[in-house]
Amino acid sequence: MTTLTQEALIEQLSAIVGTDKVRTDADSLETFGKDWTKIYPPKPSAIVFPKTTEQVQKIVLLANEKGLSLVPSGGRTGLSAGAVAANGEVVIAFDYMNQIMEFNAIDRTVKCGAGVVTEQLQVFAEEQGLFYPVDFASAGSSQLGGNISTNAGGIKVIRYGMTRDWVAGLTVVTGKGDVLNLNKDLVKNNTGYDMRQLFIGGEGTLGFVTEATMRLTRSPKNLTVLVLGVPEFDAIMSVLNTFQGRMDLTAFEFFSDKAMRKVIARGDVPAPFETAAEYYALLEFEAENEDHINTAMEIFEYCVEQGWVLDGVMSQSETQAANLWRLREDISETISEWTPYKNDISVVVSKVPPFLHEVEDVVTREYPDFEIIWFGHIGDGNLHLNILKPDDLAKEIFFERCAKVSTWVFEIVEKYAGSVSAEHGVGLTKKPYLEYTRSKEELDYMRAVKLVFDPKNVMNPGKLIDL
Repeated sequence: MTTLTQEALIEQLSAIVGTDKVRTDADSLETFGKDWTKIYPPKPSAIVFPKTTEQVQKIVLLANEKGLSLVPSGGRTGLSAGAVAANGEVVIAFDYMNQIMEFNAIDRTVKCGAGVVTEQLQVFAEEQGLFYPVDFASAGSSQLGGNISTNAGGIKVIRYGMTRDWVAGLTVVTGKGDVLNLNKDLVKNNTGYDMRQLFIGGEGTLGFVTEATMRLTRSPKNLTVLVLGVPEFDAIMSVLNTFQGRMDLTAFEFFSDKAMRKVIARGDVPAPFETAAEYYALLEFEAENEDHINTAMEIFEYCVEQGWVLDGVMSQSETQAANLWRLREDISETISEWTPYKNDISVVVSKVPPFLHEVEDVVTREYPDFEIIWFGHIGDGNLHLNILKPDDLAKEIFFERCAKVSTWVFEIVEKYAGSVSAEHGVGLTKKPYLEYTRSKEELDYMRAVKLVFDPKNVMNPGKLIDL
């Protein structure tokens, strides 16, 4: 193995992808060397933009030969530093691998490059009279390769599942530089290990996804949104159980009054109703006919009678439904000005109330000056804990104090047999806490798998697990 000078590195990368597809300017290194996390300063050595699987393969083979480290870069919307290049790595950006290549109306599948933006696929599906259901606030910038590598979830998991449920086939370049075509888009394929699943959620540590065949489904009809004001958190679970007992929901979200007030203060979205509530539930369902609307109203009235709901509003148009959704989806962007500490955690749905109370009690007791903002995908047990930095507290001190919060929170996660990362992956930020979710034996097997596919540790090294 020989090392390359910076000049020789640029020369050899340019020979693979072309001189116009290799960047080393300061702005590109800063932009493509990081994701939405703000903890690790980016320090990549170069950004390279391949256009084909073959070019990715050649870059990986060069990395093996010359001892390079590679970091994948998609939409860079992750919150676990999985796409951060902090140690001189070469970043492979998939922006030019953004073609939608093959659509099969009978199979309801479409082959996409890893750089296809989530919203791009959603729009394409709509044009075909179909639906791609994996959706989240960052759909306008996140890319499929990143979604697959972190097994992205989002707001409709309760009905449609995670990204892995929609991947029919994958083309990947392994850490050795081999190209694998996995599952061949089959619905039934019982021929041993489904290696496709190793790369879904693998965070690019085993290999890089270059193409994916995604499944589509029928378009939902007349999606209708209910926002309900709830007096206490535990009542949300009674509301969820009651609605699910009689209706198929496409989403069930929650957010605290503190979260909603931040969004409303911006002046872009009005309050859903005048009645004040401690928490809010947002439900979405298909109103295919008047019976569905009547059923929803009957359940709503029952929940009011039980004292679980104080007030509510049902969308009467697509525009109103979109505005009600903004109460939930605008939270992350709104609170970003407070440099929030974020945690993306999950437990089984039935354990959500005691888990949330226990976390909130610990943080409030230890740091009474910190403001806590809760929201999340309550229908699948995924909570987003956000702690806002006080204006008079330096960012460095705030993150140092929040490191203690992480330990307390993850000890509670372990107690409830939950996950330290529900949908943003592990990356760098969650790696020290992986043992709260995974056993020692599991971690040993994960390292063994890593060595099989990437024996020289060139693929996103330092993320997820250490060798």
